[in-house]
Amino acid sequence: MSEEVVKGLKVVDAFDLDDELRTILRPGEMVRDEHGRRHRLPRYFYEIESHEAAVATKLTPHFGLNEFVLTDLKEAPRLHQYPRYVPCAVRLLAFYLQQFRAAAGGSVHIAVNGAYRSPAHKLATNATSHMWGTAADIYRIGSNILKTKEQIEKYNVMAEDLSEDVSVHPYGHVTGKDADDHVHLDLGFILLIPREISEDRMEQPQESRPRFAFEERRRTDRRDQVVPFPETATKSD
Repeated sequence: MSEEVVKGLKVVDAFDLDDELRTILRPGEMVRDEHGRRHRLPRYFYEIESHEAAVATKLTPHFGLNEFVLTDLKEAPRLHQYPRYVPCAVRLLAFYLQQFRAAAGGSVHIAVNGAYRSPAHKLATNATSHMWGTAADIYRIGSNILKTKEQIEKYNVMAEDLSEDVSVHPYGHVTGKDADDHVHLDLGFILLIPREISEDRMEQPQESRPRFAFEERRRTDRRDQVVPFPETATKSD
């Protein structure tokens, strides 16, 4: 009996993307957060060929890749097109959102541009975890649209109880520091390198030998039961 051959997600080295995309994504650059601390932007991204592919790709039983690449008008116009790119650490975010969904007891809805935002996003004045694909703004849980202090504080506690790796924004009205209409679930500045791609120190485009790899297919039967931690993850510099 022939074995079905299906490729997993394509991982690309952003240094090998075209000039416009490199300018938008700024792979490997150091950026400062609101406290002046420096962090290195992601270099390895998943390449998503089409909207259909994004919808069809499940990172966990209840979160599809499409939910992490929705864009608003403040995002760079090129990132409204396909193929789209999202940092590989989005797998970790999906893992924690799956756990959060179980704790909350209902479906979890991410706002448009509430997951990955590029450094070129018009709201990107400082480094935020959104640029690493490791933060999500959740505006609705089940049928509850989050718009009161009581709701947001209730779900903030649930998010923080998941792990000490998770931080949230307190209820308030200061953009970027507080949240008054969503839960901001944040894992910090994490770089994730899938095991299938080989790292090197060359930061110039390799036009004759572009660096990419396809992930091995994750076993969906096992994933439906237990969502494992992905690959090797490190905090950025």
